[in-house]
Amino acid sequence: MTVSGETPTPGRDEPIRVLIVDDHELIRRSLALALAAEPDIEVVGEASDGQEAVEMADRLMPDVALMDVRMPRQDGIEATKGIKASVPSTRIIMLTVSDEEEDLFEAIKAGATGYLLKDVQINDVPDAVRGVYEGQSLINPAMAAKLITEFANMSRKEAERPPQLPVPRLTEREMEVLRLVAKGMNNREIAKQLFISENTVKNHVRNILDKLQLHSRMEAVVYAVRERMLEIT
Repeated sequence: MTVSGETPTPGRDEPIRVLIVDDHELIRRSLALALAAEPDIEVVGEASDGQEAVEMADRLMPDVALMDVRMPRQDGIEATKGIKASVPSTRIIMLTVSDEEEDLFEAIKAGATGYLLKDVQINDVPDAVRGVYEGQSLINPAMAAKLITEFANMSRKEAERPPQLPVPRLTEREMEVLRLVAKGMNNREIAKQLFISENTVKNHVRNILDKLQLHSRMEAVVYAVRERMLEIT
């Protein structure tokens, strides 16, 4: 699996704090061992169900949560909603055995930043954590296309609904970047398309998220479609 992301910020003082949530102890242990080997990542807790995950996230305030979709007591979708309500800065990667469109759609609606299939190579997980921590959306272009189409359909159904708040204005260049993000492009691909540097792309993405007061690229695309800033055909 190739993870589209940025390298960790050089010289970061604190490690990325990760909460692992899965009802299978073996999976939790495997993920914890893979992440513990990374000097810039710290596993701060493990939960075996969604309810426990919400309680632990509220107490530990992790930077990233690896969240199983199917769990007893409370599933990963509901737990994601709970964590995003209490600790909105936490980036959540859903862990699943399938790429069912319905699960993917519900996960992103709930606030997840990424979607990771459980057959991923364990050595790829640290890069996935770094990617979402740096603001990348861990969703491949095919999944992104399905999502944006679905949100566009929602937007059309709500065409009579006026925006609840004035929509922040993005510059023409920021809109160009956002359109390419919506196509599932990573920073390197966007830089090549627009003939600018990757650092410039990163700055544009950061400005977009700041203006929209959001935490991830996928959230920005979903917001833009919902508020009819982007036209998806």
